[in-house]
Amino acid sequence: MRRYARTLVALALATSVAAGTTGWVSGDAQQALTGPPPGSAQWRADRALGTELPDPERATPAEVARFFAGLSTQERQLLLVRHPSVVGNLDGAPLELRYRANSLALAAEDDPRYRSLAAPGRQILAFDPRGRGQVAEVFGDLRAARRVSVVVPGSDNDAGTFDRKVAAHGAPPGMARTLRTA
Repeated sequence: MRRYARTLVALALATSVAAGTTGWVSGDAQQALTGPPPGSAQWRADRALGTELPDPERATPAEVARFFAGLSTQERQLLLVRHPSVVGNLDGAPLELRYRANSLALAAEDDPRYRSLAAPGRQILAFDPRGRGQVAEVFGDLRAARRVSVVVPGSDNDAGTFDRKVAAHGAPPGMARTLRTA
């Protein structure tokens, strides 16, 4: 009977330790960002141009490019100001427009972690602050590039630590600069 009681106590202790640890570990689980960019519902509902805007989730880059090619400078500017998070993440939108849109989206976040990303001259191709965030930065002229490299940071990087001040090549922008000059 004594052996049974010790086994029961040990089992209860092991279960509580495992349950506590598992809860702690799963409480810090990372969620993948899926779906359309932030602000897509407002974008879809916008009729300021008198036409339906391309669906950020379903439109192909070619369809988006044709849509923007048919807009005037003023119409592009209107969409840029009204929907920076969508325009900045919309494949097929003109590159310069995406860079400006993401600069506006970064400024609107007003988060100290993103201030350096909003600095003049940075070419942020994609920015999504949801969850741990996502950032894609371009070095050089993407339109004229003969070769393109993509740096995929490790699991300990997110939008908030993308630009951290570490060794010259210890953060994604430093890695990309080093690769570009190699």
